[in-house]
Amino acid sequence: MIGTKIFLQMKRLKDYNIKLSVMKKTILALLCFCLCQVSFGQVSQDRARMEKERQDIQKELQEIQSAYNKVKGQKKATIGQLTVLQRKMDIQDRYIGNINHEIHNITDDIYLSNLEIYHLQGQLDTLKSQYARSVVYAYKNKSSYDFLNFIFSANNFNDAMKRVAYLKSYRSYRQQQVNSIIETQKLIEQRKQQLLGKQTQKKSALQNQQQQLAVLEDQKKEKDAVVAKLKSQEKELSKEIASRKKRFRDLSNQIAAIVKREIARAKKEESDRLAAEKRNNPVSNPISSPTNTNTLSTTKKTSTATHSYLDLNSRDVALNASFEKNHGKLPWPVDNGFVSIPFGRSKVGNLTTDNPGITISTPSSGSPVKAVFGGVVSAVSNLGDGMMIMIRHGKYFTVYSNLSGASVNKGEEVSPGQVIGRTSEGEDGSGGQMDFLLMNENKQVNPEPWLRRH
Repeated sequence: MIGTKIFLQMKRLKDYNIKLSVMKKTILALLCFCLCQVSFGQVSQDRARMEKERQDIQKELQEIQSAYNKVKGQKKATIGQLTVLQRKMDIQDRYIGNINHEIHNITDDIYLSNLEIYHLQGQLDTLKSQYARSVVYAYKNKSSYDFLNFIFSANNFNDAMKRVAYLKSYRSYRQQQVNSIIETQKLIEQRKQQLLGKQTQKKSALQNQQQQLAVLEDQKKEKDAVVAKLKSQEKELSKEIASRKKRFRDLSNQIAAIVKREIARAKKEESDRLAAEKRNNPVSNPISSPTNTNTLSTTKKTSTATHSYLDLNSRDVALNASFEKNHGKLPWPVDNGFVSIPFGRSKVGNLTTDNPGITISTPSSGSPVKAVFGGVVSAVSNLGDGMMIMIRHGKYFTVYSNLSGASVNKGEEVSPGQVIGRTSEGEDGSGGQMDFLLMNENKQVNPEPWLRRH
């Protein structure tokens, strides 16, 4: 009887130590598994963002390729042709960078998968070892302590039931060990299959990387050929650039005069408003009238704090806020157009050109030109080699120049998308062309980031 009790106590202690050891290793494996899952989650989110970025880049590449195809076959090399090709190369660089990022992420993914498989294999080895020890122990003691003897050696019925429950629990524990081993084996196999898939992905990404690098190399060669062609046309090109500079100089002078006139008009309107307000609210004794003093003081502060007379009235304030909210969302002034010459300075060989806006090319001349935002026409004028339309949107102005005709008049209110004119013929005789400028009062702004992508 005493021997049976000692046996039971030793058996329970041994089972407790086994369970504790398994629990510790299981917790460690679970921690590693959780860390891997968190890392996988971060990689998965990064992959989704990167895939979205790649789709955008591919769409942009298709658009710029379509634009380049329109100028590629021209016999005469142009600055626009070179600009479109350079933009295409820049997008191709971004595409390759995206692929490199993908390869880096897949490599990290493979490392994490190997780490998880390693820890799962360690967990499986521990489970197998514990299960083997329990089987060996049961085999060695099965003749000495028979199950029936163990049960019938109980002192009373309750003790016998406890021993039956213990044996059932032990049998269940053994079965749980078997199930854990099977589940862990299945999980390891799944992870190995996933690892093979990731290795295939990496191989495909590396092949794509090499293909896109080859495409970029071809583009560089094509760019060098266009640059060489342009250099051979340097004299003719210098005349074209000089003509453009003169046109832009005349255009900038006229824009500055119009903006100055608009500011003067707004200033006069504000002065008239304050004078009318003073007539309607006469103050007999400004010192003894705190209400009127505060009103005048507030008005004075407002006028002093405001840097522009073009945003004093509520309509202009609303227009400015609305215009600024549409940064990156403004529609294109033409359909099927592309930027052939960007904003700012461009250099071709020894020649440079400075564009106050962006030059947009279209498949054919006479294409409809549309207002990108609602406003009032500030000016319609003929610059000699084309028409110019200027529309005021609060303190912002959009300018549509080098047009073959205008269909609006000065002082007319226009709505977004309204046709206001037509594109003129391009300088190289292929398709249409127009210059699009954006002004924040007298300050030139690059309009391209304000336009939404096609």
